[in-house]
Amino acid sequence: MTDAVLQHPDIDRPHAFTQEELGWVPWLAPLTEEELSERHWEALVDRRRAASPYFLLLARDPEILRARTETDNDIFYNTDAGLPRAERELAAAATSRHNGCVFCASVHARFASHHSKRLDDVQRLLDDGVDAPQEARWRAVIDASVALAETPGGLTAEHLDALRAAGLDDLAISDALHAAAFFNWANRLMLSLGEPTSPAPRAGRKAEQ
Repeated sequence: MTDAVLQHPDIDRPHAFTQEELGWVPWLAPLTEEELSERHWEALVDRRRAASPYFLLLARDPEILRARTETDNDIFYNTDAGLPRAERELAAAATSRHNGCVFCASVHARFASHHSKRLDDVQRLLDDGVDAPQEARWRAVIDASVALAETPGGLTAEHLDALRAAGLDDLAISDALHAAAFFNWANRLMLSLGEPTSPAPRAGRKAEQ
């Protein structure tokens, strides 16, 4: 692995939080798909992740990548009980918005919009920040997520009381906090290893628009 920092002087960097699908470029060299061994493929869990430079970079430590991905999948896709998927994604989006991770915020805001069908509410979170007006249940999820992201000790009994008052049981509260905690860590990893790029112009849309 080279120690050289990769430079990307000509990329188009996003200048605002968005629900559009962004790209991402690494500052350290990822593996190439040709370099992946069976051990790396197992660590990716989903072979389609080999198309992502982020996961190809994380594949340099396959044991940690596998643990990271299995944890991620269990938090967000194990929805037999507990918090609905939309609000798990909301917790991740709010955490990412607070931490300034434009890429992660775009991914989880998009999922939150898809699963909740509340595009405007999610966009308000991105445009106006974590203190923007939201109805009580979303307010409680956002506030608890941001408090945990700020510092673990910032999460108080008052946050838990607000979540319970909004209708969350202990399992749902656990899901919200796991989603926030995971992306509080994941944001810092992604922000340390590379940067987002703006989406390519859609077909039929002028590049200057």
